[in-house]
Amino acid sequence: MDDRQLPATKAQELRAFLFLTVITAPILAVAVVGGYGFFIWMYQLMTGSLPSG
Repeated sequence: MDDRQLPATKAQELRAFLFLTVITAPILAVAVVGGYGFFIWMYQLMTGSLPSG
């Protein structure tokens, strides 16, 4: 059996690009900003102060 893969077609590349830009990037951005906000919130909750800087 031959394990070589066929090259991706233009349509497959377009679908992958759209998936990454329309679905993955916004979810990742929201997760990063939300995670940072959660970290700051927990820091303030534990220390009772704002981070300096």
